[in-house]
Amino acid sequence: MKKLLILFLVLVALLVTACQSKPIAAETVSVMGGSYKDVSADELAKMLKNKDFIFINVHIPFAGNIAQTDLSIPYDEIEQNLLQLPPDKSAKIVLYCRSGRMSQIAAEKLVSSGYTNIWNLKGGMAEWEQAGYKIEYLP
Repeated sequence: MKKLLILFLVLVALLVTACQSKPIAAETVSVMGGSYKDVSADELAKMLKNKDFIFINVHIPFAGNIAQTDLSIPYDEIEQNLLQLPPDKSAKIVLYCRSGRMSQIAAEKLVSSGYTNIWNLKGGMAEWEQAGYKIEYLP
């Protein structure tokens, strides 16, 4: 009976460990004033399942949205629109654009403005579509 109980507890521990979600793989990019994280399309898709961030499209002109986008702010106007962002500079913010270049610039601007939890979709919507995910074209 004792052996069965120990075996049961070991199996439960294994199941709990196996069911825990894996951390999101992201590459840290160091820039003047701090860093941000580059994330792949597949990793972003995982993040969107349990969305806990502000999701911003910074591409201009409009070229579509990824589902669950919260805001559209032109990358070159991000600093003038800080009031649209959470006042807590440690809030998680994920940026994207068409190719990744505009969101990279916006990420650098936010980091230089003191934000500490910035994420960028590496390769932008182009990588998102290439990975098999959909773009919404209605603004």
